[in-house]
Amino acid sequence: MRIGEVAERTGLSLRTIRYYGEVALVEPSARSRGGFRLYTESDVDRLQLIKRMKPLGFSLEETRELLESVDRLNSATTAEDERTALSERLDAVEADLTERCSALRRQLEMAEEFAERLRRQRAHHATG
Repeated sequence: MRIGEVAERTGLSLRTIRYYGEVALVEPSARSRGGFRLYTESDVDRLQLIKRMKPLGFSLEETRELLESVDRLNSATTAEDERTALSERLDAVEADLTERCSALRRQLEMAEEFAERLRRQRAHHATG
């Protein structure tokens, strides 16, 4: 599929998708005769993963490292000792994700408490 369809499906801008290609996060799987970037379903899935990592505070470098680890783990040519190291790396990322999610939940709770206090103050002033 062409980049426009990928942008529509992922909610990412054309510029962002091109940039992710420039920094080697996701490369088009092929090019048309006319030179248009062509993407596969797998490329779209990869872009969706990148999109989900960004709001969790992952840098592009951390994202690239994670994607490379997953790619190497899925490769049939990866040696067993490297697979073990990669699995440990992914376990560490999973633990980090769990902590980031907990931190986001705490932030959400604080925001909800703050909003509730504002509502109560406004209601108090409106009736007082």
